[in-house]
Amino acid sequence: MALPLDNPNQESEGVSVPLEDLVTRHLVRQGGDFRLADVDPGDTNGFEDKKAGRKRLGAAIERMAELQSQLYAQDRWAALFIFQAMDAAGKDGTIKHVMSGVNPQGCQVHSFKAPSKEELDHDYLWRCARALPERGRIGIFNRSHYEEVLVVRVHPEYLVHQRLPGGLVTESIWRERFEDIRGFERHLTRNGVIIRKFFLHISRDEQKRRFLSRMEEPEKHWKFSSADVAEREHWDDYMAAYEEAIRETSTPEAPWVVVPSDRKWYARVVVAETIVRTLESLNLSYPVISQEAREDMAVARTALEGDSTIDPR
Repeated sequence: MALPLDNPNQESEGVSVPLEDLVTRHLVRQGGDFRLADVDPGDTNGFEDKKAGRKRLGAAIERMAELQSQLYAQDRWAALFIFQAMDAAGKDGTIKHVMSGVNPQGCQVHSFKAPSKEELDHDYLWRCARALPERGRIGIFNRSHYEEVLVVRVHPEYLVHQRLPGGLVTESIWRERFEDIRGFERHLTRNGVIIRKFFLHISRDEQKRRFLSRMEEPEKHWKFSSADVAEREHWDDYMAAYEEAIRETSTPEAPWVVVPSDRKWYARVVVAETIVRTLESLNLSYPVISQEAREDMAVARTALEGDSTIDPR
């Protein structure tokens, strides 16, 4: 589904690039020959500093709140936004800042950790399927079913825990899982769930800087894990896994957005404006009540206006 733009030639204050570029520049509509090496994690698309970015972010959050209210009231569509990234790329912070203006009643966030025993007793899509948002709601997945073609691919020994019949674990398993995921997401979009998938892309150097920051600042110590540092040894394997996953599963109905994330403020602007454009594409509005409901409301109004009861409190 195309993302409409109010004015493709509009320019933001202090920014030399059109508004259109900010939304479409990082959108991978069809995987095809996508190359992760072509994406600069430090790209800020013409923004010179945080000030202009924060202004855009504030406007996007305000618009998002309005659209989410209409989505909830209309109760026909659901929206699913998936976040994947290397450790310390800023998934938690991006979700926190971008969704700060949304009514909690209409939004749900699920963070997927290592599969539990119960989850391992089911197919790998099961735990994500049961966490999908209802109609009228926004669902946020912090990690997702994509872990099965990312971390599990980098560490194929994890397949042992899934206890799959031996004949099903072949060299074709990753291709088959890409097929599964495309089919799963196609099914969702055909049933009123609009999907956007964000890969927050940071450089290896920026990840190192953020890990060191966690070690140096006491309030961030709880975030530190030596296992995360050990995973840096597999950086190239992860980049290859992400590249192929994006190529194989970025479709017109459920595209990936590869977000340069070395600058947290820029990543948040890209995510926020993409969510806004996605919701705008649904042509949302508040429901129009029937004539019968209008008449009932008029009767109720008359009764309330004629009520002279004084509350003793």
